[in-house]
Amino acid sequence: MVEVEGRTADGKNSPFGRLAVISAFGGHRITYLLAGAVTAMVYCGLLGLGLMVAEDRIPYLFLVVVSHLTTVVIVYPGYRLVVFRGSGDPWLTGYLRFYLVGLSFLAASVIGVPFLVEFAGIPIMVAQGVVIVTSPPLSYAINRAWVFSDRGKV
Repeated sequence: MVEVEGRTADGKNSPFGRLAVISAFGGHRITYLLAGAVTAMVYCGLLGLGLMVAEDRIPYLFLVVVSHLTTVVIVYPGYRLVVFRGSGDPWLTGYLRFYLVGLSFLAASVIGVPFLVEFAGIPIMVAQGVVIVTSPPLSYAINRAWVFSDRGKV
């Protein structure tokens, strides 16, 4: 849940106290799902654009890697500020952990997409969609337990 604290000019809490902005969406897991949907849209948009512009001149696996790495840079602030608020780690440490988790899912794409494309004959974007749909439960568990955990409370 994201909370915004209001203060008056003299530094005291306002009568409104804390405003639960995200709680209207049902809490932490819902914000994670929304962020995941945004992440998937950003990634698929970048990959689709890359495939469209490159046509067959650039291998699709290269575009998968570039799209993934670009997406991780774009979406990390949203995960840190909105979804997993409260991590006491510095931004760079959190980003490096987020990136490492992202690399495991990049590996799933680099293995899964060619398998589905080459052996099952599925189009690249559909194959990537299949890989994306299978990732959220594991990603949530790893991000919550390791990447964005509040180490000060441990």
